[in-house]
Amino acid sequence: MDLQLHNSKEKITVSDAVFAADYKQSLVHQLVTAYMAAGRAGTKAQKNRSAVSGGGAKPWRQKGTGRARAGTIRSPIWRSGGVTFAAQPRDYAQKVNRKMYRSGIRSILSELARQDRLVVVEDITVDAPKTKQLLGKLADLGVSRTLIVTETGDEKLYLSARNLPHVEVSDVAGLNPVNLVRYEHVVLTVGAVRAIEEWLS
Repeated sequence: MDLQLHNSKEKITVSDAVFAADYKQSLVHQLVTAYMAAGRAGTKAQKNRSAVSGGGAKPWRQKGTGRARAGTIRSPIWRSGGVTFAAQPRDYAQKVNRKMYRSGIRSILSELARQDRLVVVEDITVDAPKTKQLLGKLADLGVSRTLIVTETGDEKLYLSARNLPHVEVSDVAGLNPVNLVRYEHVVLTVGAVRAIEEWLS
């Protein structure tokens, strides 16, 4: 298939396998949830009855006091006792096979192309790390909430976009399913398109 270059009569030929694949909603959902789950810290922790210090001695004898029997002052039903089902640090990461991940990225890119949310440009650069310059370029492209993908990282471009709330700059190596589905438009340079094809073909 062909992708139209923005503000140009030229088209670039791209792989159907990468930019014209079927949309697999369940797979895309799995990728997005797995990616977001992997970003969770999972560091919360509480103390159960064995982790609370003290409570080794039986507070009073088993029988004869008239009170309810008790074996430790750190029982969960006591004040300052342990938590019944105490949270422990855990890893939320989900396993996603490499072939599934690549297939999901192909599916997302193809759907973006079908919905005309993929904008291909020859190149996008700024002379200096100035937000105003980047805003002008985005206005020329007719996009606002957008992900800009370059073949390799561009520090000036990154610094220019850093203060814009709905604009993000990424290189091909940093592409992920969450960013691809989050923004209204994805701006790709020709170099990025070729690098993506090489990665996903």
